[in-house]
Amino acid sequence: MQINLTQAMQELKRHADAFLAARVLTDTDDFAGAIGHSLRIQVAAEDILRAVVQQSRERGATWQAIGDALGVSRQAAFQRYGKPIDPRTGELMNITPLSGAAELARSVVQDLATGRWEHITERFDPAMRDGLSEEALAAAWTQIVGLSGEFEGHGEPVVSRASDVTVTTTPLSMEAGDYTARIAFRDDRTIAGLHILPEQTT
Repeated sequence: MQINLTQAMQELKRHADAFLAARVLTDTDDFAGAIGHSLRIQVAAEDILRAVVQQSRERGATWQAIGDALGVSRQAAFQRYGKPIDPRTGELMNITPLSGAAELARSVVQDLATGRWEHITERFDPAMRDGLSEEALAAAWTQIVGLSGEFEGHGEPVVSRASDVTVTTTPLSMEAGDYTARIAFRDDRTIAGLHILPEQTT
């Protein structure tokens, strides 16, 4: 979406003016109101930055130059402000992760830890169903337990979008080793990939 720099500047001024007016007109400290105004100012400022980055790209600035100005790598700058094009269709790619993907990942990890293999495999997409049976999944988890002991807990899943799927990466703690569960979900919430990797290979 193209952001108009002038409109973004006007929005920032409007929110800043409202914030200053509220501070003058309110006798008591309205912490919630002040925080709300501050958040709106932050969003408006981000819109200005996004508009300036878009203009810079249109005028020939490289992602390296933009990243240097932002104090981040060119890849980080592109991931935050770029508009990736799907080479198959020529259209903008969907880079928004599946809503609730972290909770989906946590539920799969809990099903692994409690041996509810059928709860996992019934959520497989067709390709996963053809490639990984309940028995094979149970055998893989049993091998991990044999090598590293019982499951002790998991960390917070990290969620990202990768082409047609949302990938979750969840740290797993076993008695004598650490692993990572990398689970990919399609937009229909089916499981498109499931890998449990020793920490050093992730």
